[in-house]
Amino acid sequence: MVIAIDGPAASGKGTLAKRLAEHYGLPHLDTGLLYRAVARSMLDAGLPLDDESAAARAAASLIADKLADPRLRERAMGEAASRISAVPAVRSALLAWQQRFAANAVGAVLDGRDIGTVVCPHARVKLFITASSEERARRRHRELTLRGEETTFVAILADIEARDARDASRATAPLRAAEDATVLDTTELDPDEAFAAAKQVVDGARAH
Repeated sequence: MVIAIDGPAASGKGTLAKRLAEHYGLPHLDTGLLYRAVARSMLDAGLPLDDESAAARAAASLIADKLADPRLRERAMGEAASRISAVPAVRSALLAWQQRFAANAVGAVLDGRDIGTVVCPHARVKLFITASSEERARRRHRELTLRGEETTFVAILADIEARDARDASRATAPLRAAEDATVLDTTELDPDEAFAAAKQVVDGARAH
């Protein structure tokens, strides 16, 4: 049972993926952390994010321990990850990483932006989680404020809209819903309602 969950930034896909993984007893991978970890390692080494060959080397040498770095959750890392994720060599290196994870004997839950279209095109369940850009900005602003980061709603909304445009327009693995994905708009849903709707889709797939 592989559950592929895609969607734009702050759509709620990460929270949903974790809950589904816990409910069904499956390992979970937030694939966005891979890109954040690559960007973090480049910044720590003093390398510019537009150095594509360095980004490819960092992606090829990524180890799982790097994903536990709390700095990966910082707002700036989301922006940095969005930039390096447009590098084809980075996506190629991390693709194999993600597919190995998905090949777990019991299955897996992966969330990201190209799981159902590229990483796991034959996943049993595909969900595309979305919400209005304004609602996603509100959620991210609330999350960052609770974490103690100083920012504004306007700045976060601008970040989200810029990331949406970049993710949707990149030449390699652009953000889009797989043709056979169930689209779930969470703009008006709280986390429990989103989980119930997703669980219904998964249970339906398991029954067939």
